[in-house]
Amino acid sequence: MQQSAVPELAHTHTRPIHWVATATAVTAVVALSSLFQPGPATAAQAAGEHQQPAPATATAPATTGVDFPLQCGPVKARVQKKASGDLDGDGRPETVAVVHCDAPMGTPPDGVYVLTQAADSPHARVVATLVDPKARTTVTSISVTDGAVLASLLGYSSADVPSCCPDIKDSAKWQWKDNTFIRSTPAGAHSV
Repeated sequence: MQQSAVPELAHTHTRPIHWVATATAVTAVVALSSLFQPGPATAAQAAGEHQQPAPATATAPATTGVDFPLQCGPVKARVQKKASGDLDGDGRPETVAVVHCDAPMGTPPDGVYVLTQAADSPHARVVATLVDPKARTTVTSISVTDGAVLASLLGYSSADVPSCCPDIKDSAKWQWKDNTFIRSTPAGAHSV
């Protein structure tokens, strides 16, 4: 057996006292770190940016109890889809509702309505009609993105096309501008 050229050092052998000292040091570090926590995070705007006061309520208007402008006869109006977001930049969300008559068969046309709710009112009210049910349109998707309403629509090229078989796919975008909703259609959105 060959001897090591380096003499053995006493501190390289672990003894129980070394483990106790290590455990005590780790415990001390953990205990001290709990005393020194960072302050709570805050989001602040840079100087000069315009700040609007936070609204009293930031919940989107509910669709229950709303009198939708639909003529449904003996059946009731049914909310099929909805999306919410701040459409007019006032800091309060509006709700966009896709509504049709709850017919027992067939595919009734959809209407798309914008709802808002005053702070002192128990129910929301319709403030705009984006799609009138008289247009014989079916809304396949609806969303609110960056203050704009985006929708995918199915429609008919003429009154002769049967209600079962829409032959036009369309996309639409509505943006609040000059106190009204302006509709635009993304490029290449029409198809037959």
